[in-house]
Amino acid sequence: MRMKVVITDFLNDDLAPELAVLEPIADVQALNAFSEEELVGRVEDADALMMYHELQLTRRTIARLQRCRLIIRCGVGYDNVDWAFAAQRGIPVANIPDYGTEEVADSAIGLMLALTRGFSRTNVHLRDRRGPWSADIPKPLHRLRDRTFGIVGLGRIGTAAALRAKVLGMDVRYYDPYKPSGYDKALGVTRVDRFDSLLEQAFVLSLHCPLTSETHHMVNDRAVRRMPASSFLVNTARGGVVQAEAVVAAIESGQLAGAAVDVLEQEPADDSNPLVAAWRDPRHPAHERVIVNPHIAFYCEEGLLEMRTKGARACRQALCDRPIPNVINGVLPVPDNLPESLA
Repeated sequence: MRMKVVITDFLNDDLAPELAVLEPIADVQALNAFSEEELVGRVEDADALMMYHELQLTRRTIARLQRCRLIIRCGVGYDNVDWAFAAQRGIPVANIPDYGTEEVADSAIGLMLALTRGFSRTNVHLRDRRGPWSADIPKPLHRLRDRTFGIVGLGRIGTAAALRAKVLGMDVRYYDPYKPSGYDKALGVTRVDRFDSLLEQAFVLSLHCPLTSETHHMVNDRAVRRMPASSFLVNTARGGVVQAEAVVAAIESGQLAGAAVDVLEQEPADDSNPLVAAWRDPRHPAHERVIVNPHIAFYCEEGLLEMRTKGARACRQALCDRPIPNVINGVLPVPDNLPESLA
């Protein structure tokens, strides 16, 4: 009997990348679901699940899986899957930690430049005919060289962002209590041992940490008040790391000169999110000082193909009883190097 791989969300095309890898051994089905409820009766007999970021996969669904050998989170973060309960069921959960590194780092720097060079604010001002065609619109602007680019989370993406900010001549500093010593010396950046200390120094604060109970709303009212006046916030990590109300208040007071968010706590977002509501309101300063993107920092054609192919390969490894790379819940050992013959 042929096996079955179900793609829960996000994809709705001919599935050519997945079929190229899996068609010899499995049927592939894409549900394009937007909620966990849409999975009922459609995933229980799957031999593997591929999932993206459009929905949560909780124990309600995982408990119904009858023969699943792998849940692969096609992306870096895995906060939208109950990996601990999956471990109790003996189901490995894996991610794709190396995809999108360049794209998200490029996006973080691009958003930072759009804010600090006044591009976004000026564009909105001119488009809405708010005043004369003038270089005075985004004043004051400050030279980036020697300004502090503060990073929260020096993983793959945080490291890539650090290297890019260094090229711009910025003073790069990072806070990551889980990073072993020595990375600061290897990269030529400065380690900061306290989050508050980083806040106090950051002209730009760029978030690259996972969403955990420790990082949830770590950028809140108290945190923003510790940042220098007229500083900037960039979030390409997870929406839940930032308290939306705190950003709105800081934009109103001028504590933040601008903010750019690629991710929000609930996606898709609507005006129930105070930051989105303020950004959409032409009367609010956030209208021209905030950039909101629909979770696209990861995206490029090459990166998406890489992610899809690696996700399908992980499924093939599981279905063929071969070692699975990047298992995050300890169900199966993770090989240091996957042999070429199994890639």
